[in-house]
Amino acid sequence: MSSSEWQKSSYSAANNECVEVRVGAEAVELRESDVPGLVLTAGPAAFADLLATIKAGDLDHHA
Repeated sequence: MSSSEWQKSSYSAANNECVEVRVGAEAVELRESDVPGLVLTAGPAAFADLLATIKAGDLDHHA
């Protein structure tokens, strides 16, 4: 997909249990650092919608 490096969330603790993201020309990839083989791929618009939904707190009831 992309040659860019995985970036860890700034909210991650010192351990390796965190969300990582990398951006390519046509897609954004997300993974959990402790399960690196499982990658979620989304287009830029879908990823932007996901971030907006999370920031708005619309998924908080699932926590």
